[in-house]
Amino acid sequence: MSLDDLRKIIDDCDKDIVRILNERAKAAHEIGAIKIKNGQGIFAPEREKAVYDKVDGLNEGPFQAHSLHAVYREIMSACIALEKPTRIAYFGPSGTFTHQAAISKFGNSMEYLPQPQIRDVFLAVMRGHADYGFVPIENSTEGAVNATSDMLIESGLKICSEVFLEIHQTLLCNCELKDIKIVISHPQALAQCRSWLAANLPGVPVREVASTAHAAERASREQGVAAIASEVAASLYNLNNVINCIEDKQDNTTRFVALAHTYGKPSGDDRTSIVFSVLNKSGSLYEALLPFKNNNINLTRIESRPSKKKNWEYSFFVDIDGHVDDPAVKKALEELKDSTDDFVHLGSYPKAAHLVRTSKPVDGLEQADANYFK
Repeated sequence: MSLDDLRKIIDDCDKDIVRILNERAKAAHEIGAIKIKNGQGIFAPEREKAVYDKVDGLNEGPFQAHSLHAVYREIMSACIALEKPTRIAYFGPSGTFTHQAAISKFGNSMEYLPQPQIRDVFLAVMRGHADYGFVPIENSTEGAVNATSDMLIESGLKICSEVFLEIHQTLLCNCELKDIKIVISHPQALAQCRSWLAANLPGVPVREVASTAHAAERASREQGVAAIASEVAASLYNLNNVINCIEDKQDNTTRFVALAHTYGKPSGDDRTSIVFSVLNKSGSLYEALLPFKNNNINLTRIESRPSKKKNWEYSFFVDIDGHVDDPAVKKALEELKDSTDDFVHLGSYPKAAHLVRTSKPVDGLEQADANYFK
């Protein structure tokens, strides 16, 4: 075929795609009206998973699965926006990893509301200023994000979805590395780069700030200040001296969760999050966990946090395979309640289908002038 013939095929396909997309959008708009009338949430995580599974099964290539997911993410985002203007509160400002992860989940057609603290994200949803919240919950290097854990107990909000985002930390500044006087970032980001900083900027003090994007903004206007943030922040805040991928572990990953007043229906491949405390006596935690063993329920995460009610008493955050409405899970949780205090179901939601990748890892030392480190 000639070039013109091939372009004619593409033009015809585009006509069909636009027509079909608008047909889909009209149906989505009518679905939204029904949901609003019935008091249902607009975002249905179990339906989202079903759509992804369906298009995966229909895909015969050469379109790659992750590319098809990206296309459908934006199609569903646009359709949700037609059903109802939807606001997403996230731990901001713009340019944070949370912002990137939120867009990978909800797409570009939502209204995004940056919040200065994780607590403010929860409050925005609780007070009705946002439809959903989006926050980090744990990192593969540094563990649980304590502010999120504490607010999950306090707020009464539920986890309705999750995203795993590949995290590559970047050193950003507008000076040469030898002129850096201080490195600033969010505590999690600093901890994820602890060894790199010790090896390459020994003696340079580090300071914690509210977010990685806030650190980048300060570095853009303060001489001698370097930030650890995302590569996206470099362009947002016009920082031109960039060393990519300075995290200590190249498979560094953060798990983020979407927050709502309710959670979705079973999708067939779910995760359930709970929190409980036990009496301070021998064997109490062992007894609390027995229902999971007896009902063949797999635990995927367990973290402890001070209960804040009494010194040396702890709350246990547990993730398990399955949905709270699954018979085996329901039975295990009923048995668990009998042997624990302060049991709270934090939500049931589809497992993230894949890791959201950012940029290709490149060792930070390879991108810097070796003289800077002498």
